[in-house]
Amino acid sequence: MSLERFSFNQATAQRWRLPDVVAGCVAAGVPGIGLWREPVADHGLARSAKLVRDAGLTVTSLCRGGFFSADDWRAQNLRAIEEAATLGAPELVLVSGGLPPGSRDIDGARQRVADAIGELAPHAEAAGVRLAIEPLHPMFAADRCVIASLGQALDIAERFDPTVVGVVVDAYHVWWDDTVYAQIARAGSRIAAFQVCDWVTPLPEGVLLGRALPGDGCIELRRLREAVDAAGYGGPIEVEVFSAEVWARPGVEVLDAAIAGYLRHVV
Repeated sequence: MSLERFSFNQATAQRWRLPDVVAGCVAAGVPGIGLWREPVADHGLARSAKLVRDAGLTVTSLCRGGFFSADDWRAQNLRAIEEAATLGAPELVLVSGGLPPGSRDIDGARQRVADAIGELAPHAEAAGVRLAIEPLHPMFAADRCVIASLGQALDIAERFDPTVVGVVVDAYHVWWDDTVYAQIARAGSRIAAFQVCDWVTPLPEGVLLGRALPGDGCIELRRLREAVDAAGYGGPIEVEVFSAEVWARPGVEVLDAAIAGYLRHVV
C-alpha cells in the first residue's frame, strides 16, 4: 500500500534530532513530517525550514499554538503563526489551554479561546496559515485544553472561514465520543488535520503518555479514517505518539513500526 498520505509527527520519536528525523523519513520514502516548535527552535527556524525543504519533505503541521490562559498568549501565537509560515506548514495546531490559575469558570475559559482565535484569525489568514483547533480528551480540561470535544471545537471554528480556522481530528482524543462520527461529517472541509495513535490501559501516571503506535490499542482507527475521508478530507494522516516506551526505542525502529501500524490498521 502507498505512503502517499503518511506523515510522521516528530514527537513520536522525541529523542531523534530533527536532522535524523528528516533523514529517516527520506530513507523510508515518507513524504510528510509534522513539526514541533521547540525542536525547531533548537535547530534554528531558518535552518529547519531549509533542511526540510532541501529534503523534499512536506511539512503537514506545526505544533503548537494556543494556551490562551497564559499571560503572553498573543505574542506567543503571533510568533507561532510566523514560524508556521516560514516552515511552509499549512496548519498551526492550537491546544487551547486549561483553566486560568484559581478559576473554576470553564464556560468563561472557552469563551476566551473563541475570542483569542478571533483576534488571531486575520494574522493567520495574512500569513497563509490555517488555525487548527484540537480538542483534547476531557481528562485534560483543567490543565491543558478546555475544548474537550470535536463538537466544541466546531462551535468555535464555524464562526470563521473554513480556510482560516479548522479543526484537528486526533484519534486519541475523540474515539470515545458517541457523537464523533456525526461531528466528523459536520466538520467537512473544516478538517485541517487527522492524527492517529492508539489508546492503551492502564494509563501511566500523569496520563499524557498513554498513547501507543497504531494497532497496539483499542481504537477503531480505520473506521475514523473512513469517516474523515467520507467527510471530504483527503489530506495527510499523521502518526503522533507520546509514550515513554516508544521514545526509548531507536528512531528508525519507531518510524518502521509507525509505518507498519499505519498500513495495517489505518489505511
